[in-house]
Amino acid sequence: MAPLNTLVIVTLILLALGAAGVRRLRPWPVALRGGLAAMFVLTGTAHFIGLREELIAMVPPALPTPGLLVTVSGVLELAGAAGLLWTRTAPWAAAGLAGLLVAVFPANVYAALNDVTTAFSDELWPRTAMQAVFLAATLAVVGHHLRARRRERGTAAESRTPAPAGR
Repeated sequence: MAPLNTLVIVTLILLALGAAGVRRLRPWPVALRGGLAAMFVLTGTAHFIGLREELIAMVPPALPTPGLLVTVSGVLELAGAAGLLWTRTAPWAAAGLAGLLVAVFPANVYAALNDVTTAFSDELWPRTAMQAVFLAATLAVVGHHLRARRRERGTAAESRTPAPAGR
């Protein structure tokens, strides 16, 4: 529940700061990127400090080297969090993190169905709902970027179109 709380609280704080006049934080995608970055720093750090053994236990036995998989996913979460903070890399980082969320979801299913004790919910539906929120947030960042690029291209094309000749 801490990752969800972190996402929501940091995003709301950044939205409030934007509304209070911090111009850089005014657009909602910037606030959402900040909330996601804070959440992925929290979860990425947990791969190394505090919850490492629980996360290793969540890896389905069919996968090799659970410790290495937990390390790699933690590094990717931390790198993705950093990438979310820079406008140029944010859509790529968000897309990568969305893929990572999908890739690690089987570990959540395995843990819930096999009674692996973790700091997270032991029930599949709360885990699934949280993953869906995280996935939706990352995809919202990607979607906003794609819409903004489409608008920019449309504006650029309009500025190159010659004005109609007058009569």
